[in-house]
Amino acid sequence: MRRRLINSTLAVVLVVIAVFGISLVLVETRTIESSARESVKSEAVRLVSIVDSRLLGRERVESGVLREQITQHRYARIDIPGRPSIEVGTRPEGGVIAATEKGEQGEIVRVEESRSTVSREVGRTLLVILAVALLAVVAAVFLAVRQANRLTAPLTDLAETAERLGSGDPRPRHRRYGVPELDRVADVLDASAERIARMLTAERRLAADASHQLRTPLTALSMRLEEITLTDEPETVKEEATIALAQVERLTDVVQRLLTNSRDPQSSSAVTFDLDEVIKQQIEEWRPATRSEGRVLVRSGKPGLRAVGTPGAVSQVLATLIENSLMHGDGTVALRTRVTGNQAVVEVTDEGPGVPADLGARVFERTVSGRNSTGLGLAVARDLAEADGGRLELLQANPPVFALFLSREADDHGEGDG
Repeated sequence: MRRRLINSTLAVVLVVIAVFGISLVLVETRTIESSARESVKSEAVRLVSIVDSRLLGRERVESGVLREQITQHRYARIDIPGRPSIEVGTRPEGGVIAATEKGEQGEIVRVEESRSTVSREVGRTLLVILAVALLAVVAAVFLAVRQANRLTAPLTDLAETAERLGSGDPRPRHRRYGVPELDRVADVLDASAERIARMLTAERRLAADASHQLRTPLTALSMRLEEITLTDEPETVKEEATIALAQVERLTDVVQRLLTNSRDPQSSSAVTFDLDEVIKQQIEEWRPATRSEGRVLVRSGKPGLRAVGTPGAVSQVLATLIENSLMHGDGTVALRTRVTGNQAVVEVTDEGPGVPADLGARVFERTVSGRNSTGLGLAVARDLAEADGGRLELLQANPPVFALFLSREADDHGEGDG
């Protein structure tokens, strides 16, 4: 493309120079010839007036006297009636430019100049025109190269940007080139890079959230299956199998919610549900784990609360808080329900050392963890709570008290704090 731009620019310049150069040569040639004819005629008129004046004054009219009156390299012939012809200068050979004038005394003056003089003048003019044309070509080459570089360098840069996007590097470059069309392409590529970056971030976040949200139900399901393999009592097997099926349904709900959120993060499946049922389900699921750790999981507070939200999401939030208490805390893990204003609150606490002072509210940030864990649990739990219009907060650092706030059903709004 660079070569094409240079060649096309040069072609245009050469055509312009050819058209105007030829026209200029023709005009200058005619001007020089016309000027030479006028000069020869003017000299003939002047010479005839000199001859007239000398004849009237009865002065001598001869070659030596008139030689100084004509321009060098010109030839003059004076024919006076009754006298021999007088010649001044050397008569030119070949083509000439001549002018003839007749005086008052009947004399005839003819002045001649060689056409080669005009040709030499035309040649000098032609050299000047050629020099100017050559200078114009050089300037055109310089400007063409500069313009080609100005256009091709941005195109090369845009091609590299597109190649980077294709290779998985979605960082926008925010470069502009002062050419509206190229700047428009750069705007589109930067916007595409930002969209790709958001998509990649969303995919990575979905993968991380999925791995974390699926881990807890799978762990609980694994413990139930272990309970089944370790017992021979049909009633126990039936009970554990029923719980395992409920956990499979919950696992299915988690997967469905993840897929729905990945397609439309603003979508919500909030319904009115019995908060006691969700808490009871979590206690049943986590009892084997707390028992194996030598810990106790208890529940207290106001019963019979109905909240608005997604039961699966609330279960996941409570499961994350219980798992954190088992992993990072100590002693009894307690779930307490209460009412504040128009919200139902579920508090999860334990008797451990709590959240380090240097972390504080940062425990809800992704990758932030007090120990060697992923740091995703509380971040995902807060996102799940906020997706249904609730919120998850750290009310107290030591001992740790995490509180899940949920909207209550309208019939419960008249009750006070419990």
